Amino acid sequence: MGSGAGVTLTDVAREAGVGESTASRVLRSHGSFSSKTRASVLEAAARLGYVPNRIAGTLASTGSKLVGIIVPSLANIVFPDLLRGANSVLGKAGFQSVIGVTDYDLVGEEALISSLLSWRPAGLLVAGLEHTARADAMLRGAGIRIIEMLDTDGAGIDMVVGFSNREAGRASARHLIARGYRRIGYVGHDLALDLRAAKRFEGFRAALAEAGLQVAGQVIASVPSSIEAGRDGLARILDETRDLDAVYFSNDDMAIGGYFLCLSRGIGIPDRLALFGHNGLEVARCAPQPLSTIRTPRVEVGEASARLISSDGPPAVVTLDFELIEGATT
Repeated sequence: MGSGAGVTLTDVAREAGVGESTASRVLRSHGSFSSKTRASVLEAAARLGYVPNRIAGTLASTGSKLVGIIVPSLANIVFPDLLRGANSVLGKAGFQSVIGVTDYDLVGEEALISSLLSWRPAGLLVAGLEHTARADAMLRGAGIRIIEMLDTDGAGIDMVVGFSNREAGRASARHLIARGYRRIGYVGHDLALDLRAAKRFEGFRAALAEAGLQVAGQVIASVPSSIEAGRDGLARILDETRDLDAVYFSNDDMAIGGYFLCLSRGIGIPDRLALFGHNGLEVARCAPQPLSTIRTPRVEVGEASARLISSDGPPAVVTLDFELIEGATT
């Protein structure tokens, strides 16, 4: 869990060298205090990761049945699948979930973490391992079970449930290499925001390098991941890079967009151009030529994460397996 029982107003007052009543006035922006005192209290609160308690003490002491879940997007089925898995477990255990969406913005995630923690939830599920410094401090000081999901490539705060995105990228590259492809391009979305997609691309490039290859060309869309962005991205990379024989997409949404472009242009799949995605979505599986991709254990991650809310014990990493789907597009 986070560091024990959670950071209290007493801790902040002690750290700032003021009385509890003074610290309380500063944090509530109520009453009189000097600018120097205000700065000391706010700096102490930020340093300790303090989050004000919105719940009255008598109510808080009865134990919360709320569980916060923070995801980056609801634009495709990936995160609704994760939520479905988590809610199926939480509901049976008598918990209620409160969901926040960050739009891949770490500052927005920080605000959501602060808001959710102020209601003293029983636990918090957060997608990914990367957070702002203040968000990290709040999570570590929360005194509740924190579960970071969908990525094991890095150090966690408490419990981590997911899979290696770098290894998923490496497996994708090895599959294309084994099929004889050598001129391989990449079409993705904003890697500065989607850090898990960036890790997959990093693993993909590393596996190519081990085989003496490199990415023949790449297009990174400046818009969020979508079927349309994948279609437009493939059109652009085909215009910019000659003689590609395969394209790796950051996810299945993007790959399906590429698939539609090939159909519209009469580009033979996989004879003329191979396509490979990531996530293993139903729409990709049900295409006339099922997409070659990595199936991620999204529902299973949600279920396993929810089961850990009431668990005791030290921090740990729970690794779940992804599956390479050969499909018919490579």
